[in-house]
Amino acid sequence: MTTAVRTAFISDVHLGTRACQAGPLLAFLKRFEFERLYLVGDIIDLWSLQKTFYRPAEHNTVVQKILRLARRGVGVTYVVGNHDEALREHLDMTFGDIRLADRVVHRAADGREYLVVHGDRYDQVMRCPGWLSALGDFSYETLIEVNRALSWARRRLGIAGRWSLAAYAKRNLQSAVEYVRDFEHAVAHDAHRQGFRGVICGHIHTPVIRQVEEVTYVNCGDWVDSCTAIVEHTDGRLELMHVTEEETEEERLALAA
Repeated sequence: MTTAVRTAFISDVHLGTRACQAGPLLAFLKRFEFERLYLVGDIIDLWSLQKTFYRPAEHNTVVQKILRLARRGVGVTYVVGNHDEALREHLDMTFGDIRLADRVVHRAADGREYLVVHGDRYDQVMRCPGWLSALGDFSYETLIEVNRALSWARRRLGIAGRWSLAAYAKRNLQSAVEYVRDFEHAVAHDAHRQGFRGVICGHIHTPVIRQVEEVTYVNCGDWVDSCTAIVEHTDGRLELMHVTEEETEEERLALAA
């Protein structure tokens, strides 16, 4: 059974990488009906595809599903991130009924206006030399690969529930905690400077809805680790949604049938 909401926000899908969890995303897209969909950056990982071409059937299904939503009248806006930054050459153009943008303003049902950006331009790491940025990216990808192996082992042992090594590191390593906090404050501060009461972003793969001083800071999370998205209900209320392993398994069986 589907649930009707006003808007959905997803980010950091990283289609084209082995870390992408397309099954949970398909389960989410089937679970909700929405009038508008924001793709908040790093949906297609062009960085990875330039190195290795990887496009399994599930990834194609995600792309086709989003294109069908756009054709059926769902307003789809693709806010470009850093892993798909090549698309910035085509900003404000429309492809397959999907609009490309660097940033947009979303007006919620309660009248609140949210700045919607990917967030990479607030990330201090992105302002460092390229080799340092690549090193950080490699470290995170290594964590994700290790986490995939641990998840497989947990399933074999019959241990229920999703556990994330990357999320554990973010919560417990002091440098990671400070990085996330500094990023959140930088994004919220700039949104407030521009006159917004809220901001919705992605990039750091840390899903949350929280008040940062005068601004409601919202991060969509990702689809390589947390499998989370943001939905706006018909009254303007925002909610962070997680896709469970049970929903993922149901989607896998449906695709295999």
